[in-house]
Parts: sequence; C-alpha cells; structure tokens
Amino acid sequence: MDRDTQDDFHGEIDPRGFRLEDSANKPISPLTDVTCVFQAQRIKFRARMNNLTSSTPIPVNEPVKSYAPGSPERASLRKRLLQMRSETIDIPAVIGGQEIRTGRTLDVVAPHEHSRVLAKAHQCGEVELKSAIDAAMKARHDWMHMPWTERAAIFLKAADLLAGPWRDTINAATMLGQSKNPHQAEIDAACELIDFFRFNVHFMEQIYAHQPISSPGVWNRLQYRALEGFVFAVTPFNFTSIAGNLCSAPAMMGNTVLWKPGSTSNLSSWYIYKMLEEAGLPDGVINIIPGRGSEVGKHVFASKDFTGLHFTGSTPTFQFMWSEVARNLGTYKTYPRLVGETGGKDFIMAHPSADPVALATAIVRGAFEYQGQKCSAASRVYIPSSLWNVVRDEMLSQLSEITMGPVEDFSHFVNAVIDKKAFDSISGYIDHARTAEGVEIIHGGNYSDEEGYFIEPTVILVDDPSYRSMCEEIFGPVVTIHVYDDNKFDDTVDILDATSKFALTGALFARDREVIRAVTKRLTDNAGNFYINDKPSGAVVGQQPFGGARASGTNDKAGSYLNLIRWTSARTIKETFDPPHHFSYPFLENDPSDTSI
Repeated sequence: MDRDTQDDFHGEIDPRGFRLEDSANKPISPLTDVTCVFQAQRIKFRARMNNLTSSTPIPVNEPVKSYAPGSPERASLRKRLLQMRSETIDIPAVIGGQEIRTGRTLDVVAPHEHSRVLAKAHQCGEVELKSAIDAAMKARHDWMHMPWTERAAIFLKAADLLAGPWRDTINAATMLGQSKNPHQAEIDAACELIDFFRFNVHFMEQIYAHQPISSPGVWNRLQYRALEGFVFAVTPFNFTSIAGNLCSAPAMMGNTVLWKPGSTSNLSSWYIYKMLEEAGLPDGVINIIPGRGSEVGKHVFASKDFTGLHFTGSTPTFQFMWSEVARNLGTYKTYPRLVGETGGKDFIMAHPSADPVALATAIVRGAFEYQGQKCSAASRVYIPSSLWNVVRDEMLSQLSEITMGPVEDFSHFVNAVIDKKAFDSISGYIDHARTAEGVEIIHGGNYSDEEGYFIEPTVILVDDPSYRSMCEEIFGPVVTIHVYDDNKFDDTVDILDATSKFALTGALFARDREVIRAVTKRLTDNAGNFYINDKPSGAVVGQQPFGGARASGTNDKAGSYLNLIRWTSARTIKETFDPPHHFSYPFLENDPSDTSI
C-alpha cells in the first residue's frame, strides 16, 4: 500500500523491532520509496511519517585512537597538522548565520611557538552583541518548536562528522591553538565532544520520556519547554569538548545561544561552529561572538532576554557574573539559570596501605597531563612517611623520562602553558618556593618564554600543609607534596578538608577497605568527583558525570541528564475528558442520619 503523510521522516533503525529499508537493504533518504518491516507484515510507503515514536541510538563512548608509530591516524593527523600550522585564517563572528568582520582583530598564536600567528579573530562590540541577541530571539520560535528528533539528528550528525572527516581538523586546531599533545587532543577534542553529542541526545530522550501518572478521566503531560530568552555560553581554553558542550547542550534542548569562546581557543571553537553548520544547525541558533569577556558580558547581562549562563572558567569571573546578574535581576523576564564549573585545588590523599607505584603514577599523570591546565588536575598530595621514599623514587624516575617541547613532535608528554599571563603566574609560584623556608623543589623548577611558554613539571615538597601552593589554585604544571606522620592520618584528612574553598575533584589511595569506606564518608562534601585508587582527572561522559560544589561551581554534572535538565522550563498540562458541570460535591448532600452538634 502506497501512502504519504505530511512530515518528512529522518529516523533510523528502531532497536525495538521496526526498521526501514529500500529494495536493496541500503540506508534510506527522505522522500524515497522504502519498505516498512514490522513483525510479519511488509508495507511499502513513501518515507514521510508523523505516526512514529522514535528512539535514539544507544550511545557508547568513542574509542580513543592511539596515534602509535605506523598507525594510519598518526599519518593523517600529522599531514593536517602541518597544513594548518602554515595557515593564518580569518575568524569572523557569526550572527544569524552571517559572517561578521569587525576589523578589530585579536591574534591567535601557538603557545609553544608564540611568534606563529594561526588566526585573526574579529572582536565583537555593542553593535554586534545587540545584533546577536536579536538573531537569537528571532530564531527561538522555530527552533524551540522543531521536533526534538530533528534537533537530535543535527547533533548526531555532528558526532559522526567529528568521528570522521572533521576529526583531524579539530584535533589539529586544539594541538596548535591550545598546545595539546595528540593524546590529550584526541581524548578531549574528538572523543569527549563526540560523547557529549551522542550521550546528550540520549539524555534528552530520557528527559522527554519522563511523564507524570494520570488518574481515570485525566491525561497529565509534562512539556519540557526551552527557557524564555537566550542562553549565554562562555567557554574556556583548556577543553575543546567543554566549549562544544557548553553551547550545544542548551541548544539541544531548544534554546538559542550566544557563544563567547575563550580568546586562546578561538581556532578550535571556529572549526566546531563550522562543523555544526555542516551538520545542519539553522541560522541564529548558536551565534559565535568572539570578544573581550568584560565587553561582551556587559551587554549580554543588561538584556531583558538573558535567561541562562553556561560557564566554565575561574571562580572570580563566575562570582562577578553572578553579581552582575543579581544587579540586573529586575530587568529580566524570568529568573536566569546560572550553571558554572569553576576552579579546583584537587587532592590526592594516600593512606599507609596505598600501592606506592600506583600512587606515584597517579601523581605524574594527574598533575602534569596537559601541563596541569585541567580544573581536575592533582595539585596537592598528602603522603605517609612510610611510603615516601618508594613513592619519591618511582615518581622521579618516571619524571626523568618526560620530555617537553612543541606539539608537532609527538614524543613530548609536556607542551606549553597557554599564554604569557599564565606563564608569569605559574613561574611566580616557583620563584616563591625557591626562597621559602621549609620548602624544597625536588624536580623541575625551570622555565622559559623565549620561543614558547614552557614550564618544566615541578614538584614542591613542603613541611607546612598550609603553605600557599598547597592552598591556592595554580593551574599549571606544579604539584605540592606534604609528607605526614603515619599515625596522624586522621588529622591530615581533617587538614585536607579544611585547607581549600574548592570542592571539585579528589582521590584516595588505600588498600584497606575500612579506610576507603570511612574516608569516602568523611569527605562527602569535599569533591564532586571522588576517585578511589585513581588520579583525580579524566572523567568520561556517561561514566563519571563531572562537576563540583563550594567555590568549584554549581555541580550540574556535565555528561549527564542533570546538566540538560537545567536548560528546560517544565510546563504541566492536565486535560480532563469529562469535566464536572456543577460546583457541588457529594459531602454537601443532606443525610437524615446526621445529628446536630
């Protein structure tokens, strides 16, 4: 039976038993003849359907490519890397789908070779920001009312584009612009962002499927509306995947977005936007607006249509934004949603029962992967004196194998820190440690910004667990260790808990099960992501939802439904099929057996 309906079909295989195929069992395109196979019946029809309950593909984490010598991915990435390092591209703002070049540009340079200009990013001001707000509000109606399956299809396609033809470009942009080695770029710019797209689509489906019960004669529904306005996504330099997620998660839930990328990650952010454009993202849904944070924020927070902030960055910046929102609160149509993941002073706490070699490895990886520029990086470590000699020797042995240099040489574990400001701040902590009493630099301590912003992996040993590098966020390749007396383990846990205002990540190393149970309970509020016998970094989408509280943010858990639910405003709909036609209730009727009171 041939038949048409009004809506185009863009679905895929339904794992519950419904599939679509053409006569040659090949994937279908919209508006082509296909055969519907359901149970034992076969019905031929045009691929235009509206009577369809879709389910999204079950997500799995994207496999991490090794980039080992001789591998095809290594050769492909090196080729793209060499092409892109010789280019200087022009990065415009994109507002309502139109590329805007203001003529006020900021150079994007390679941190490991700061004389190399990779791009010139046009900076937005008041005129561009007002235009971007108008574009977002104009696009809002059609986007929020688009069937969720159509929105899902765009981000599922983006995931496949990133897993395929865009992988080398976005990895190479991250390596060059943010000074990541191929492994750090791969797990971030490729795998994690692919996971965000695929898992968030699945979480979106789960959210929409969660519906209230209905009593007889009533149909109750819960509509998950987009927020009433636009969302402002402010993204950091250190994770390309976070940049892609902060703008796409609200958009996936039907919101329109103004996206201000980190100034030092404009290159990778630009390619993410172009990839989303290729995936079919409509004009005005995400408007990319490079610019100074203070200039952009001033105009965004003054708009009556501001409805949400999706932020990753420093604690002071988030607190300033929060105060600006509070100052303008009477301006807004609705109370804005503020979602932020900020700083950390992440710890490793070792018990005397810990495996010393595993502990040493966790320090090296946890503190020095991506030059310690992860909000989850290990920054302070507490080690019992009985393990110290073994841990020290193993840690220093592993550190002696590490080399540092530009990303184009794949043999380097450590590359450059992001910019001059970071270089000066981090080297200042090292300089202070050189002369402080009771403080010893036992590895590294050298740095140079002659060609790039290079700082050696640096290990500081302190007598005082309250020394500044044990307490303050450094955000660089510096880890500080305090060795404690074995019989003061409980006291040291208390010191750890009281030392920092942050509560992002932390790790406990112990083989004693009772210790693991007790410390996990004692540190309930101390870390949003708590690791047992592993480094405190490396959260995987769908496996370890990420985020912290206290001064580390709102703990809205990127990589889970908890983040997506923040970008919806639920509406309850009750429909009564046979409504009453008179006000009275049965209790009002006269009962002769009643006696006077």
